Amino acid sequence: MNKTSLAPQLIKARQILEQAPASLAHLARIVGWSPAYLQKQFVQAYGLTPAEFVSQQKFKSFKTELRKNSDVTRAIYEAGFGSPSRVYEQGAAKLGMSPLAYQRGGAGLQIRYTILPTRLGKTLIAATERGVCAIALGDTENTLERELHDEFPAATLKRVDVGRDEFIAPKVSAVVDYLAGKKSSVSLELMGTAFQQRVWQALMKIPAGETLSYAQLADKLQMPKAARAVASACARNKCAVVVPCHRIIRGDGSLGGYRWGLPMKEKILAGEMPVK
Repeated sequence: MNKTSLAPQLIKARQILEQAPASLAHLARIVGWSPAYLQKQFVQAYGLTPAEFVSQQKFKSFKTELRKNSDVTRAIYEAGFGSPSRVYEQGAAKLGMSPLAYQRGGAGLQIRYTILPTRLGKTLIAATERGVCAIALGDTENTLERELHDEFPAATLKRVDVGRDEFIAPKVSAVVDYLAGKKSSVSLELMGTAFQQRVWQALMKIPAGETLSYAQLADKLQMPKAARAVASACARNKCAVVVPCHRIIRGDGSLGGYRWGLPMKEKILAGEMPVK
């Protein structure tokens, strides 16, 4: 949406939030809209709720402070966070890594991975200490490893044998069970922008055996004009199947795109369809 076409109320609300945090109710009173209407219009215009926008602004400020080589504690308070614990609780979601790892450009991020056969063929599973950060499907191990290196070029990557590493073994086991259709809770560390995070979280709410179009998912996010942005976020998903971007199809019912190939998408969807 072009800024010049935005309602003055939205521009004013954003300007207020860029200066200091404010509650939705307070913003609504200032601009003269109801809280519900302001929230809906704000999401459609900017892709985030006002609360998410405030959080994003804090993390932008925090990252700026870190890149100035500020010490982490000082950067936390300069950015407007009330305590260090608040940053470290949200760090994986907002920065994609811990604050110190971000300060070093990701060079300190430790990722261990393994490649093993599953019902979907060769499968790479990679994890940080906080959770699974990548699940990739492919025909060759070289292709899978190259994809992982492309995704995390500054991280320290270490391949480990299945079951011989306590760091990754339980995470791999959870993913393997999930891919086999068993009930399994997979701990994830999703690394992406605030908008990508919202799309990926929405994908995980789509039940197995059901599909949505890009436009329908955009509607669920209260962003009906963001179908292309939703498609882009799906394409950037790093965790195949567990973050089920395969459940998104085109409006005409055709499969659309898939990062790991349309035959793979068709196979996964077929495996999720209820038996008649």
